[in-house]
Amino acid sequence: MFGRRMYLLAAFAVASRLFMLNGFAQESQTKDVYRNPILFSDYSDPDVIRDGDNYYLVASSFHFVPGLPILKSTDLVHWTILGHALPRITINPLYDMVGGNRYGRGVWAPAIRKHNGLFYIYFPTPDEGIFVVTAPKIEGPWSKPAAVIAGPGLEDPCPFWDDDGKAYLIHSRTGAGPLILHRMAPDGMSVLDEGKEIVRDPKNLPTLEGPKLYKRNGYYYIFAPFGGVSRGPQAVFRSSSIYGPYEYRVVLAQGSTAINGPHQGAYVETPDGQGWFVHFQSREAHGRIVHLEPVRWEDDWPVVGQAPKGATTGEPVSSWEMPHHVGPVTDVRPQTSDEFTGAELSPQWEWNHNPDDEHWSLTKRPGYLRLIPMKADNLLDARNTLTQQMQDEAFEFTVRMDLQGMQNGVHAGIGMLEKGASGLQVVQADGGWELQIFHASDLVKGPSVKGKTIILGLKVEGNQVTYSYSLDEGKSFRRLGDAIPIAFSWWKGSRPSLFAYTVAGGDNAYVDFDWARYMPLKQNVNQ
Repeated sequence: MFGRRMYLLAAFAVASRLFMLNGFAQESQTKDVYRNPILFSDYSDPDVIRDGDNYYLVASSFHFVPGLPILKSTDLVHWTILGHALPRITINPLYDMVGGNRYGRGVWAPAIRKHNGLFYIYFPTPDEGIFVVTAPKIEGPWSKPAAVIAGPGLEDPCPFWDDDGKAYLIHSRTGAGPLILHRMAPDGMSVLDEGKEIVRDPKNLPTLEGPKLYKRNGYYYIFAPFGGVSRGPQAVFRSSSIYGPYEYRVVLAQGSTAINGPHQGAYVETPDGQGWFVHFQSREAHGRIVHLEPVRWEDDWPVVGQAPKGATTGEPVSSWEMPHHVGPVTDVRPQTSDEFTGAELSPQWEWNHNPDDEHWSLTKRPGYLRLIPMKADNLLDARNTLTQQMQDEAFEFTVRMDLQGMQNGVHAGIGMLEKGASGLQVVQADGGWELQIFHASDLVKGPSVKGKTIILGLKVEGNQVTYSYSLDEGKSFRRLGDAIPIAFSWWKGSRPSLFAYTVAGGDNAYVDFDWARYMPLKQNVNQ
């Protein structure tokens, strides 16, 4: 499966001029048309702002750490990962996997704004409340989370500073309840009242959530989806008063297209006032991928996507003229591959929960990622599992492992992390190494491993994964087991992952990962 590509990987350093570690960045070229999706990756609940000539996107990260990923673009189509605004989630020991876990909880739909020279990111956790972090520069450092509203059951906050200096916060409730508006302190750090329901219509607007509040031409607009993650459309509410009453229109729906549930995202304008809407589409195991729709205004209402003149509801576009932008188009992508030569992890990596920093290192053996296994019964109970998002519908992901530090009871390898996790692992028992493939509670034993190093690979095509291995430094690969389905779980897409844990206990074992290399099997539509 991997043999024909390993020659390319062997010459990886030479090829990096065309296929760079930060995601196969290629030479800049001017393009007139983009195609959707702009990100075939699970940046769910996206919010976007423009600051000068740059755009910044944030997305929900749930239990993964660091949280609140920040992406940067100069044209709204091509994005790279700038970093994260939340190094750890410290509001509950369950985020450390102490006494349980927080899979599917954590950071839900965030909102990013800039006010008086300060960047703000608001985010909810369904169990603890609504929080805000701030930074004078988008690169950080970001402040520690401050509770704007403490307590469970809140979701999807968005701040708004009006022309008169008054500040507001709008949000929904978990389970997608009414839209609630609070007066907020001018510094954005606390609310000043209990809040007022401004929209509630469970009959016509079920599962109403994800509000984003804007002002244009004297009207207040709330962009909010309804009807559920996989099928719901996008609505826009309008009023001349921030407290309403609001009238609404459905502005984006699937219509005759194959793009299900096109909703929840952000309205943003180019420097010359051209309007755009960034939203997600639920794409099964790949999570909620990101699309870009043109927006035109008619009678002070937005028309999103493609719609004939006079129509109020648009459909998603498959391709469109590029947004107006400054400078040439640079064909960048979110980062993927990593040689582990840096002093810090590359920004694509996120741990499954808060990591135990005593049990991983990039410095104990320079040029390698060292994972020091901790006690666990299985992969989902293990700490320090390192993950990144899929960036394509089809790709190969390979890692080279040095096994010399393993001990009896250690399980280490690669997998697709989800509720029904699967993987290809090396297990040490009775002093020897054996390959195993697992899927949930199913286990298939493979051959023994004689050498001190091994290359493991996975190949994702659509909603399934296959696993292979090489015992001869990548000259040939052998597949182990059948294709395994991958699935959407914990509100997230399945993720390629590196792991090492032990069922026997003890801190003397270790596993060294030499590199992790990601290769798309189909070129990104906007490359």
